[in-house]
Amino acid sequence: MSTENTLDKSEIPHAGEGLDRRVLMVAGVVVLGSIMAILDMTIVAVAQNTFQAQWGASPATVAWTMTGYTLALAAVIPVTGWAADRFGTKRLYMAATAMFVAGSALCATATSIDLLILYRVLQGLGGGMLMPLGMMILTRAAGPERIGRVMAVLGIPMLLGPIGGPILGGWLIESFSWHWIFLINVPIGAIAITYAWFVLDKDEPVKGQKFDLVGFILLSPGLALFLFGISSIPEAQSDSSMYTGRVIPATAVGLVLIIAFVFWALRAKLPLLDLRLFKNRNMTVAMITFAMFAMAFFGSSILYAQYFIGIRGESTLMAGLLLAPQGLGAMLTMPIAGVLTDKMGPGKFVMTGLALITGGMIAFTQLSADTPYWILLGSLFIQGLGMGMTMMPTMSAAIRTLAPESISRGSTLTNIVQQIAASMGTAIFSVLFTNWLTNAGPAMQTPQGEKHTGALAFGLNSSPDARESGIAMFQGSESGFGKFLHENLPFAAEAFGNTYFVAAILVACCIIPAFFLPRTHAADTEAAERQMVMPH
Repeated sequence: MSTENTLDKSEIPHAGEGLDRRVLMVAGVVVLGSIMAILDMTIVAVAQNTFQAQWGASPATVAWTMTGYTLALAAVIPVTGWAADRFGTKRLYMAATAMFVAGSALCATATSIDLLILYRVLQGLGGGMLMPLGMMILTRAAGPERIGRVMAVLGIPMLLGPIGGPILGGWLIESFSWHWIFLINVPIGAIAITYAWFVLDKDEPVKGQKFDLVGFILLSPGLALFLFGISSIPEAQSDSSMYTGRVIPATAVGLVLIIAFVFWALRAKLPLLDLRLFKNRNMTVAMITFAMFAMAFFGSSILYAQYFIGIRGESTLMAGLLLAPQGLGAMLTMPIAGVLTDKMGPGKFVMTGLALITGGMIAFTQLSADTPYWILLGSLFIQGLGMGMTMMPTMSAAIRTLAPESISRGSTLTNIVQQIAASMGTAIFSVLFTNWLTNAGPAMQTPQGEKHTGALAFGLNSSPDARESGIAMFQGSESGFGKFLHENLPFAAEAFGNTYFVAAILVACCIIPAFFLPRTHAADTEAAERQMVMPH
């Protein structure tokens, strides 16, 4: 076995120490770009009703403002590793940020829903590269001995996105107009590009990097079609023809293309996505843990706001504020877990974090229409504590044992796993919730006596003002919609609780693969050094 790639710790700047000023400056660039990209995945969800009113479009059409963005992300992420090596991370990061800002500006000028969807795709093409690129830049700047602390920094935008998106989006729409949910990216993006120009080191492209055209033709469309198919499942539940016309064909073709890519990548000399990285035991265990966690946690997280808005009658802005304890909890533990992961290995923290999340979800498995807020907010805080000890230490376990030349491909692989798992989780939990909502007890009857949840879905998914207007229209008799909604809210709350019961079980199951992560610094270091001396 060759030792020419043996890691010399003297080459790592400040190995084992805290993040120095230089790394923190680089982190500022990365966090700015990542916050924009992740916020835009959640902030547009707040504007769905606004877009419907603006252009008279159907909910299914307007939903493409989110779906198109997600599919563009999925299509461009696989190319990021190759492009970073070919053009250099600094140039590519600035170009991706510029594309994202240009897409944001165009979105604000959209005069039709079709143009808005098109501009959102352009936005996604830029935004899809920002997170994996940021991970590459920051891990290279900090060195493998400080990966845990680096991942804690990268966790900031991941926390702010789901929590800050609804709050910021609601405030901008209510105080200004929908255009500002896109225009706000323009000054932030300009600052990020200028900041990157002065702070990031110019890295030389790797000459002779051949582009894997076959891999690109198989993987990028395959991911986009697969995610499109599974993302359409919740919408197709009420329309069987949509399953045969959209869901099944797209999912099947996407899956076939992905499987074909796997066979190609294992044989190709320089594949678009290096699946051979899974020969690294730590990488494989960490990715299994992270995929299961992302599926359960991110998939079920979409229901929190729906419960507060639909069952408790809160505004979108207030629903976002009620989720703040989860972010506060994560902000407390994430920096600590990042430092201690570098010193003690990730295993103990990840298993403890998963146990906390599972415990925090227990209250949500017992949801009712009037569960005290102090219980729900306390449970969200506990979940946040667990998330801060789970998400980024797991990702650091995956990246830490990779050889330096494999970090760009490893970052890309990590982001693809996250995107697929989160999308699958969202579809799965949306379907579970809808099924439980449909069969949530004997009172789940419309005023006409039919087993149907269309009227109740209106009550849950609309804003409080729209819901009150709807109730007023139906309150002409005892059998009106207001009475129907009031009688069925407890059963709808039960549907939320059943869904979170499944989520809690899946999070608890993540402890099984997490058990095999390194639980001491010595074991973690040995795994990293063993990978460094492997021939590449």
